[in-house]
Amino acid sequence: MQFRDLPKQYEVLKEKIDAAMIEVASSARFISGPQVKELEQALAEYVGVKHCITCANGTDAITIAMRVWGVGKGDAIFVPDFTFFSSGECPAEEDGTPIYVDVDENTYNLDPVKLEEAVKKVIAEGKYNAKAVVAVDLFGLPADYLAIKEVCDKYGLLLLEDGAQGFGGSIGGKLACSFGDISTTSFFPAKPLGCYGDGGAIFTDNDEWAILIRSLCVHGKDTGNLNDPNAKYNNIRLGFNSRLDTLQAAILLPKFKAFVDYELADINKVAGWYTDGLKDTGLVLPIIKDGFYSSWAQYTIQLPEGVDRTAVQAKLKEADIPSMVYYPKPMHQQGAFAGTDSAIADCHVTERLCATVLSLPLDPYKTKEEIDFVVAVMKKALV
Repeated sequence: MQFRDLPKQYEVLKEKIDAAMIEVASSARFISGPQVKELEQALAEYVGVKHCITCANGTDAITIAMRVWGVGKGDAIFVPDFTFFSSGECPAEEDGTPIYVDVDENTYNLDPVKLEEAVKKVIAEGKYNAKAVVAVDLFGLPADYLAIKEVCDKYGLLLLEDGAQGFGGSIGGKLACSFGDISTTSFFPAKPLGCYGDGGAIFTDNDEWAILIRSLCVHGKDTGNLNDPNAKYNNIRLGFNSRLDTLQAAILLPKFKAFVDYELADINKVAGWYTDGLKDTGLVLPIIKDGFYSSWAQYTIQLPEGVDRTAVQAKLKEADIPSMVYYPKPMHQQGAFAGTDSAIADCHVTERLCATVLSLPLDPYKTKEEIDFVVAVMKKALV
């Protein structure tokens, strides 16, 4: 069994994906071809923002956002403690100081109450300038942006939505990657909308920031005077080499159509089979609050206290069922932050989650029989 069945997805979309790849190869427009602009326009329209700028990967997307905001030495950036490393790595790369905040034990996302406590503490201590929040849409579920935005507005903080795992999720019909002052996503193959390599995108309604983002993505070139044939070689700032290849954009176009047409609905159906099958087992199952919609990057459960996770994984593996642990170590305990203020964090929920979470195989192409099999093996593994 595949953890996320990308071969099956390719089998279904093979004709359209192959044609898209051949078209790029035939045209030889491998960099900044027309498919890139087409994809950006489609994604911006779907999300409901003015600007979508694609880039090389989701990590670059966050770093570029930090650069646009001038994050630097002395700036505190509030980041959930339970997330992938890049959420905190990127502000640190820009010399900001990540302040790690605990998460809600049911949604796995940033706890707005703990966020405000952390912000007030930083302001009271006076060592750092409270600058921005990086909120993560973990496992496909948007963070509680109504509450988080209230905290940001109250203390004058910029809000970045890290939607790498949340693309396609929504709150009250408003889609992920539209909640931040700047929002970012990743097209890593295993993400809800993934390409066949690395890729990312940055979303914003701010016209000035969009111009700056485009410049930063291509070596800081002058993007304000594109009618000048020499603008490409007029570099007005230090930037990055961070473009989405035309081939990846071409692959993403048919995948995006399938994602919207049926994959989102189908993966929610598959997640529902898990929830129905695993209830009353003592497992803590994912909770989707009223008004929220998940794109289900992962189906993540919490094992009961005292259950040996390694032993459970071994029993699943014996039945050819892959499983993953996202994430085994809190951000504030990562070696890269040892000896810094980022390592000082009161995040007991995150520490417990890191010891108990387990993610099960999930994708839009799983059958009811496959999920029933995983559920049956999982129940036996808990005995």
